[in-house]
Amino acid sequence: MYQVFLKPIYAGPAAENRLLGFLVIGYEIDDSVAAHISRIAASQVAFYYGETIVRSTLDPTREAELSRHPIIPSAPGIPEPEQVQLGDERFLATSLELAADKEPAVRLVVLKSYDQATAFLDSLNRLLLALGLAAVLGGSALVFFISHTFTRPLGNLVAGVRALGRGDFHYQLDARGGDEVAEVTRAFNRMRDSLLKTQQELIDAERLATIGRMASSVSHDLRHSLAAIVANAEFLCESRLSTDQREELYQEIRIAVNQMTELIDSLLEFSRTRESLRRTYGSVKESVDRVVQAVRTHPRFHTARVTVRQEGNSTGWFDTRKLERALYNLLLNACEAIPGEGGEINVDLREVPGRLEIRLTDNGRGIPESIRGNLFEPFISYGKENGTGLGLTVVQKIIQDHGGDVTLEKTSEEGTVFRISLPIVSSASTDSGGEGKPEIPPLARAKRAESE
Repeated sequence: MYQVFLKPIYAGPAAENRLLGFLVIGYEIDDSVAAHISRIAASQVAFYYGETIVRSTLDPTREAELSRHPIIPSAPGIPEPEQVQLGDERFLATSLELAADKEPAVRLVVLKSYDQATAFLDSLNRLLLALGLAAVLGGSALVFFISHTFTRPLGNLVAGVRALGRGDFHYQLDARGGDEVAEVTRAFNRMRDSLLKTQQELIDAERLATIGRMASSVSHDLRHSLAAIVANAEFLCESRLSTDQREELYQEIRIAVNQMTELIDSLLEFSRTRESLRRTYGSVKESVDRVVQAVRTHPRFHTARVTVRQEGNSTGWFDTRKLERALYNLLLNACEAIPGEGGEINVDLREVPGRLEIRLTDNGRGIPESIRGNLFEPFISYGKENGTGLGLTVVQKIIQDHGGDVTLEKTSEEGTVFRISLPIVSSASTDSGGEGKPEIPPLARAKRAESE
């Protein structure tokens, strides 16, 4: 097959129509031309002359199969390419008329491999997927790097701040590096060390102040009692005293000695541990009754009206002596707070599951606002001429040693309510603090025998 170009040659202008002859130039449509067109179209091509394939870029087997295939219509007549199966490969084929006005017709058939295009799309999808995974991994690595560089130091600094808020001054902080976060961390470490030093200095100062207050209070109280003892002892040396006068002086000395003993016992109570309790089996109601009788022996409190009520069981294992001392301090404070006329005190004992609640209510003037926050601290006293400020502190220590707690439930101008919560220890195998197995007092043992 040849492609021929024909050009007429004229003498002078073509309009004069002086034809001299024709120039005919042509070239053969061979395999090299077909390969060139195939590269341009990126497809396989075949040249038809009529129904015969003249040249193609297909291998002989597929060219033979294509020659048996019906003539593929030209592109303008169909909306889409036609699918052709050649061997084990599919193609999309279309044709172009090169010389439609000639008989037989000359056409160019272009075949695009469908399988190769699909394989290319699959490889492109795999490439995109690989790029996506690489982007995710790269982003994760970048996030990890940013977190390691910026976020983790900030999180560590926040954890250090929270630890400082909980009172931990020794939380480890990594201050390596030269960035702003490391500088802030180092500044925080310096601030924390300064706070720790300041706190230690405040604690030492508070200890010294506490020792000073204790020494001042103890010395004052001891000096007062000793002065009373010395003065009354000097009076006893006189021979002109009657028996009643000597008895009165003796009672004054005894009261002063008891005050000194009470003060020393209060101080010793702070040095004792919970294991020093000597538990015995008994009734808290009986202890309350004994405390009420002891308070009523004071001449000042003869008119005080004290009511004791019990709801449920109140027996168990307690250190009766220490528990009575705690109740005595509370009841004595209540008696000092109530008015001289119309003063009332109610002591309510109520059993709750596993515990015993004791509420002591008075109609006194209430506790001043200035000392409510540190009421149970040592040497806190208000409105008492000879108060040591250790009464409620001893109460809290004794109740806590028993595993309970004491709280100021309510206070106002109408009165005050203290609540004591004690665990009811009913087992005879209760630890008695190294003193051996606690023994049941004879009175309680006799009452248990009667009830059985």
